[in-house]
Amino acid sequence: MPRIPRPLRWILLGAAAACLAGGVALGIMVYAVSARLPDVQSLRSIELQEPMYVYARDGRLIGLFGEMRRYPVEIGKVPPRVKQAFLAAEDANFYDHHGIDVKGVLRAVWLLAKTGGQERVAGGSTITQQVAKQFFLSSEYSFRRKFAEMLLAMKMERELDKDEIFELYLNKSFFGNRAYGVAAAAEFYYGKTLDQLSLDEAATLAGIPKFPSSGNPISNPERARIRRDNYILPRMAELGFVGRAEADAARRAPMHAKPHEREIEVYAPYVAEMVRQQMVERFGGDVLNKGYHVTTTIDPVLQAAADRAVVDGLRVYDHRHGWRKPEQTVQIPDGADAAAIGRLLRAIPAQNELLPAVVVDTAGGHLSVVLRDGSELTLAGSAISWTGKPAAALAKRGDVVRVRRLPAPADKPEAPPRWEIDQIPRAQVALVSLDADNGALRALVGGYSFAGNKFNRATQARRQPGSSFKPFLYAAAFERGFNPASIVLDAPVVFKDRRGKEWRPQNDSGNFAGPMRVREALVQSRNLVSVRLLDTIGVEYARRYISHFGFDEASLPPNLSMSLGTASLTPLSVARGYGAFANGGFMVTPWVIDSVRDRDGKEIFKEAAPVACPSCAVATAPGQAVAAPASARVDGFDLGPAGAAAPAATTSKPATQASAAPQPVDPDILVAPRAIDPRVAWQLQSMMRDVVKRGTATAARVLNREDVGGKTGSTNDHRDAWFSGFGGPFVTTVWVGRDDFRSLGYREYGGKAALPIWINYMQAALKDQPERLPDPPAGMVKVSVSPGGRLLPGGDGGIVEWVKAEDLQRMEEESLAEPELEEQPAEESFDIF
Repeated sequence: MPRIPRPLRWILLGAAAACLAGGVALGIMVYAVSARLPDVQSLRSIELQEPMYVYARDGRLIGLFGEMRRYPVEIGKVPPRVKQAFLAAEDANFYDHHGIDVKGVLRAVWLLAKTGGQERVAGGSTITQQVAKQFFLSSEYSFRRKFAEMLLAMKMERELDKDEIFELYLNKSFFGNRAYGVAAAAEFYYGKTLDQLSLDEAATLAGIPKFPSSGNPISNPERARIRRDNYILPRMAELGFVGRAEADAARRAPMHAKPHEREIEVYAPYVAEMVRQQMVERFGGDVLNKGYHVTTTIDPVLQAAADRAVVDGLRVYDHRHGWRKPEQTVQIPDGADAAAIGRLLRAIPAQNELLPAVVVDTAGGHLSVVLRDGSELTLAGSAISWTGKPAAALAKRGDVVRVRRLPAPADKPEAPPRWEIDQIPRAQVALVSLDADNGALRALVGGYSFAGNKFNRATQARRQPGSSFKPFLYAAAFERGFNPASIVLDAPVVFKDRRGKEWRPQNDSGNFAGPMRVREALVQSRNLVSVRLLDTIGVEYARRYISHFGFDEASLPPNLSMSLGTASLTPLSVARGYGAFANGGFMVTPWVIDSVRDRDGKEIFKEAAPVACPSCAVATAPGQAVAAPASARVDGFDLGPAGAAAPAATTSKPATQASAAPQPVDPDILVAPRAIDPRVAWQLQSMMRDVVKRGTATAARVLNREDVGGKTGSTNDHRDAWFSGFGGPFVTTVWVGRDDFRSLGYREYGGKAALPIWINYMQAALKDQPERLPDPPAGMVKVSVSPGGRLLPGGDGGIVEWVKAEDLQRMEEESLAEPELEEQPAEESFDIF
């Protein structure tokens, strides 16, 4: 064998040494990188971010929250055609390689070296490598990151099977427009599930992950079409996934993707936002990305009725006050067609059913308008008649007005659509409806339009309830010995403070009725009777007692003005307070989240709300119950004898005593705390039913129910209009007012602005609900009184009242000691210290 020349020997030895050194360096690098590779087994239990779902009580969707759209799907449920489209687009040899494509990697490495790592290069990444990068690595372009990606991909291939890796890829990949995962992409771009996708749609989706923001079929349909037609479909045919003819047919399909949001089945945006806030408070900020499923107490039928009632009610109110000027004006470019004019409205949202429209012509006694989608309408005749103005006086070219589509006639459902000009009401509204027995929220509307203003007036707006506050004051007076037959003066009175400042409360009517029974005072909403009652029982006593309805005592004014409803209260808190009248005297707490399940369906929260239970033993604290004693004391107040014997009746021998005894508590029932004496609750129920029968809320008689009752409320200058009431199992409060605290307008009382909304809602809510007319609780006595409040001997004739048994003797003594009052006294004056 010839001797190798020395120079060549040195070259060979150098090359061997270099190879050895390179091998050692490579080994060290592999060891160093491998030591820091993450545990790929964690991918088996990875929790992909999913939105939070909010449902009505029947399971229909109310809202969807989260940073991204994602609906994870098991690989076995992905149609073969969809999988083939992604394999053709990303990694045709996926099921054959061991994590890396050697040719692709060498090409990518060469390009990285050529560009010095300063430019992005294509190719080289298998589906496995992409999963490794998506879950564990950064998007940095470097040799080190690429090397780690390769090692991690090979490790994944050793420890996970192919379908597990492919499933992770399909569910993790970003498809633009906040859509993550192929299922979310199919829904957003085409409004379809995976099994409904056509070949051209599947191929289009497969092309998105390469350029999710700049190449999706909405932001850049031409680029998406080129990738579909020039690469993915031909590649699918080349790989034998589809036939050439089928691929060519799919290439001819036009690009037709458009945004498809997940369909909201129950419109309750204010409720959905309430739930979001409560979930964040309860489970932390990341709860919106954990795929939780939240079921609420909302009844879809009642929620729809509430939405319809507030929209219709505010429209009637607003039309009563006439047409206002258009909300804004846009500049119409010269020569603009309808489509270009419609685009001027892109930033103006629809509010409820009111669509923005640009006026383009007012000639000929009609308005020609263009909608956002470029469609044109002509409004004339009945479409503008409610305004009482000619078309030319309503708006000019470029003005933005609102139009609404009128419902089709019941006898002609296929009739052409009819439109009417309209306007966004100046007033706002809140409606709260609770199950009086347990506080479950059945319907809530926090304003006219969530799109227009997300402020929830049902829970956040603090407004003066006016006369709708009076039942709470009357309850406090009844606890102090007054009853529905008690006589109180409705007469002028003046109060003076230490500085000599005078306060002269007035009735809204401006007149005075003189001595009158308390029942009639509430029915007629007499302010001066309320003031005198509060002055008699004491402000501090009343504040402490009324706080048992769930109000913060600090929110109740420490002066006589409280009698006129000057406290600042939310509609939700007022509805809660009225619940005590409707349920027999228990304080239930409003709640809306019934249960929470995680992404696997495991229940992680279930509400167990305390309930009102008049037939149970007396509850002393939430969730606690004791055997019914002769009396129940709560916070120093005696809230009912519940079965105590009536004192001897000397002048009312035939008086009937209620004697229903409470039953033992079911150990599975959490009984709500008692707020007031059940007898006081029954008396106020009876009086508020009279408000409907012959008082300020007679319009509610249209409901044709004996169990309906409530109280209207108005404030100074008609800034607030209220109606709170009950019927069947529900207690409902409606408030109408303006956010800027301006007047609603002349004579816009609670019975005019709020009560119609309440009636329209309750017509739907009470359908098929049996009437609830509870018998008088134990410890009450039936008596007869004269119109002047005197107890009638023998109990015959006169006006029938039920009073607390312990009040009967006082009534007898007062009837014997004082003559019946008939004349109206002169103005009285009191000093306030």
